[in-house]
Amino acid sequence: MKKTLLVGRHGVGKTTLKQVLREEPIHYVKTQCMDYGDWLLDSPGEYAEVHGLGAALAIYSYEAEIVALLISADDDYSLFPPNITCMVNREVIGIVTKIDKASPDRAENWLRLSGCEKVFHIDSHSKKGVNELKAYLQKQA
Repeated sequence: MKKTLLVGRHGVGKTTLKQVLREEPIHYVKTQCMDYGDWLLDSPGEYAEVHGLGAALAIYSYEAEIVALLISADDDYSLFPPNITCMVNREVIGIVTKIDKASPDRAENWLRLSGCEKVFHIDSHSKKGVNELKAYLQKQA
């Protein structure tokens, strides 16, 4: 698997997706600091939400081969500005989470506006879309 950095606001489902991708039982854990794993880096939502902590994400992105921007299908806004992916010299993919709760189209549009060319739709609890994401990350390795 390619080493992947998960980035998004708190509550978007980064940690839950990490647990599903690692085939661990799903349980709620508030990510307080960077969670280094074998091939997944789980970032606290505050790193994306607080302007002063954004530099930490830039530094951690150097440790990843792929940066994954996550937006929930039920989010009211996007944290990611248009064309932000050009600031990263790594592949950037988009992941729409919680697709069972709302229409994922708006979230996908926000990710595409941010510069993500590849966007995955995921429901971690039903595992819908998880196999496609895993296959993509394995294929890229």
